[in-house]
Amino acid sequence: MPADSAAPAWPVMSIADANAALGGPGSPLEIRDGEVDGVKMKVYVNAPPTIRSILEMAAATWPERDYVVYEDERVTFKGMMRAVQHFAKVLRETYGIEKGDRVAIIMRNYPQWPVAFFAACSIGAIATPMNSWWTGDELEYGLSFAGVKLAVVDGQIYERMREHMKKLPELEHVIIARDKGEDHADPRVKGLETYIGDANSWGELDDIGLPAVEIGPEDDATIMYTSGTTGKPKGALATNRAVISNMFNSSTCQARMLLRRGEAIPEPDPNEQKATLLAIPFFHATGSFAILIPSMLRGDKIVAMYKWDAGEALPIIEREKITAVGGVPAIAWQLLEHPDRDKYDLSSIQAISYGGAPSAPELVSTIKKRFPDAAPGNGWGMTETCATATLNIGEDYVNRPSSAGAPPGAVELKICDPDGNTMPAGEVGELWCKSPSNCKRYWNRPEATAETFRDGWVVTGDLARIDEEGFLFLVDRAKDMLIRGGENIYCIEVESALYDHPAVMDAAVVGIPHKVLGEEVGAVVQLKPGKTVTQDELRAHVAGILAAFKVPVEIQFQDEPLPRNANGKILKPELRSRFTARA
Repeated sequence: MPADSAAPAWPVMSIADANAALGGPGSPLEIRDGEVDGVKMKVYVNAPPTIRSILEMAAATWPERDYVVYEDERVTFKGMMRAVQHFAKVLRETYGIEKGDRVAIIMRNYPQWPVAFFAACSIGAIATPMNSWWTGDELEYGLSFAGVKLAVVDGQIYERMREHMKKLPELEHVIIARDKGEDHADPRVKGLETYIGDANSWGELDDIGLPAVEIGPEDDATIMYTSGTTGKPKGALATNRAVISNMFNSSTCQARMLLRRGEAIPEPDPNEQKATLLAIPFFHATGSFAILIPSMLRGDKIVAMYKWDAGEALPIIEREKITAVGGVPAIAWQLLEHPDRDKYDLSSIQAISYGGAPSAPELVSTIKKRFPDAAPGNGWGMTETCATATLNIGEDYVNRPSSAGAPPGAVELKICDPDGNTMPAGEVGELWCKSPSNCKRYWNRPEATAETFRDGWVVTGDLARIDEEGFLFLVDRAKDMLIRGGENIYCIEVESALYDHPAVMDAAVVGIPHKVLGEEVGAVVQLKPGKTVTQDELRAHVAGILAAFKVPVEIQFQDEPLPRNANGKILKPELRSRFTARA
């Protein structure tokens, strides 16, 4: 569809002109030539220097506003700051956590998650979130690989990792959030409430200030685990600048939509508070970098749920006046199609955005039909880019529903051939991204770092094309990975688990298209001669090794070898065609 078909006057400004206006002198989103880690690139002039500085600003500006709501627990910005102050002091003085030490956060989206995260960041430690769905073996690997000194976990995680702690000599301390006061035999284990009390009482804690620590934009802030073609998770190390630049990428894309409509960018209303229904984990780059920290910067409210359920979300949207929902396409579909949707007042919703999984182009038209005043949005980013690099919203998304959007002025994209040469517009190749929001490197993975991080560019492994106006279209993934409801699943990891069964000779994992989840895990297996195993037995075997979301929903068996090309590579497109898409 041509770009000017949404309305007679659309667009009134090109992408390039809108980016230039937003990045110009005097703009809140001003960009200038800078240098990051020795590489010249555009940087945001007005970006706060550190995550700690955002916390300090928010607590001073909106002390009595709700920041995090979880069931009957309501934590104001003041309450969050007080809890962070006290826990940061405990980390420094009681546990000896110093600048650069790794502090793991592994729990559900409880209010204690951001306390641990901001406390670590506020003293210069490296916050290291981990997937709360990981098995004990996976947690052991993550804790050991990052050399975590202290972990803040919930009770379920502690039970999962307890038997592995004897193999983690560097893990000196474990603090259990929402601890029920049990006496823990292990002297390394304490309850978080011992130090800060329950969430509803945090606002009553004394104002003791944050510990005095020098932190700058280029100091390391987080390690977010991702995965690679080896199947073992890699820790992507990000600086304060990288994490904060991500939210300025999003803000630029949102403001650009208004300029392309011909509308003025409104001044922030000091009396208006927006609210996000958090339906994805904080341990995702999206959950923490694109929701947790930006909400603090803007004075917004986050409403968390124990577990996502569309039916339970509907009354929360009405009660809390939720303005933004989304996360992954599955969540948007479930809200749009829930039979009780019309029983609730959902008129507060202003934005339905998602990313992290393939989405059907029909999703945007369905959103516009059922929520005509809400701006649909889709974007592209990855852990290595600290979440958002591009965002496609409003009329641009309606006109290009299969695009992930055009980059803001501080983000440079290019399409390269296998030798790293830039390809012309419209041609398909590998996507490279250069931005101040890019991670610094992989933790203790020099070879993987050299492969992915090149002179300020992230070599993404995604196959894509970019049109003449700069809109990004993802075509496929060069890396062997599928995404189920926003969760990255690397095929080789699941294949290795299948290979571990004594009856399996050969195995290949592919994505099965799914309307809501984007993809589910499918597998084709060749058994060893004379060996037998049922699909249920093999699924149970994989479930004993990997997290539940990685277990194949369907396994097909065959006697002949799996199809391969002349180089011995399995012909996965042929295998994918054997599976029927699921609703």
